[in-house]
Amino acid sequence: MSIRPILYLPDPILRKKTKKVTRFNDQLESLIADMIDTMRMSNGVGLAANQIGVEQKICVIEVPYEMEESTSTELYILINPQIVVKKGQRELEEGCLSIPNYRGKVTRSIEVRVRAQDSLGNEFKIKAVDNLLAQALEHEIDHLNGILYIDHLVSHESLWKIDESNHADSEHLSLFDHQI
Repeated sequence: MSIRPILYLPDPILRKKTKKVTRFNDQLESLIADMIDTMRMSNGVGLAANQIGVEQKICVIEVPYEMEESTSTELYILINPQIVVKKGQRELEEGCLSIPNYRGKVTRSIEVRVRAQDSLGNEFKIKAVDNLLAQALEHEIDHLNGILYIDHLVSHESLWKIDESNHADSEHLSLFDHQI
């Protein structure tokens, strides 16, 4: 297991659609372990394979367990995930490991249902409603389709730079003045 470097915008791999995983083997297990370590070391909630330069439909998500007074987390490993149902809309604040030091207000679904495979190739389904998991599922699956959270901004002005201590800065980013 090792920590892999995370790619940053405007790396073109982040805008490519990833390829379906067809081989479920030790190499896949090793990649998944690296992705989990990389996500955790970066203090991320999720990580898509193309964020570390691997053009395969794999993502990992780790969110706090949804019970009061719980300090544990739930880890999801999704191979070839597909969103099969999206319902409702909500506005949320979001960031991304591939666009460090920026946050934005985005539109995401209230309910998300996903079909995916585990690391052995077994199919499973996830339903998430009005929580961080629903947001992370959309965010990471978007990554696998070459879509970034900045593509879902409520407005161009709803993207802002955060300073080194993670407090919102009043200075807005002018990403939209440049080719991305």
